[in-house]
Amino acid sequence: MPRADGPPTDLPNGRTPSTVVPSGDALPDAVFWDMDGTLIDTEQYWIASEFALVAECGGTWTNADAHAVVGKDLRDTARYLQANGGVTMAVDDIVERLMDGVIAGLREAALFMPGAVELLTGLGRLGVPCALVTMSWRRLADEVVNLLPPGTFTVTIVGDEVSAGKPDPAPYLAAASALGVDPQRCVAIEDSPTGLRSAEAAGCNTLAVPNLLPLPNAPGRTIAASLVGVTPGWLGGLVSERL
Repeated sequence: MPRADGPPTDLPNGRTPSTVVPSGDALPDAVFWDMDGTLIDTEQYWIASEFALVAECGGTWTNADAHAVVGKDLRDTARYLQANGGVTMAVDDIVERLMDGVIAGLREAALFMPGAVELLTGLGRLGVPCALVTMSWRRLADEVVNLLPPGTFTVTIVGDEVSAGKPDPAPYLAAASALGVDPQRCVAIEDSPTGLRSAEAAGCNTLAVPNLLPLPNAPGRTIAASLVGVTPGWLGGLVSERL
């Protein structure tokens, strides 16, 4: 669900782009991006797909149920739909059905989150590698990546190709390993508590951009209203503050 444009403000830890001063020309060694709700507005399509599938199966589903699975491994989402939504399909079949709905929605209207493309472009110009770290599966992630210029992401880590999904640190550790970087010198951008736990357990600095769910403050975490006004140098400042 899109947010109004504007610079990140009112951070619970008192830090904003105007008060975090990068150390010289410091840049993060890499930036890790969550996809759904962080890079692109797909959460509306996930929720619509969940409601449609549950209704088809004669079950019940609520917004609270939909919010409970935001950011989770898709197989965990499917099991939740079985347990709480009355969906009797096999786990992987549930995931595929949900992704069909999201892909259809994206093909009708693909909306990147405010400031995301501008930040990606700035990082690319400066040679800062970016990794997509998503619990969406390969065929959906590729659909989104193909909307961006070739080479935008150096690495893509997807939910059907990792040993364990978020909130386990495995996806972010896989991204760091693939890029040959230290997670402590990188920034992960996330919109969900589940994703933030994953990135922080891997040792990343985190930039939390709330979308559907409130995101509490935590050590090493900065919270911003949107990515509008966030620059590569500002992200580098977050890393420098912690080192």
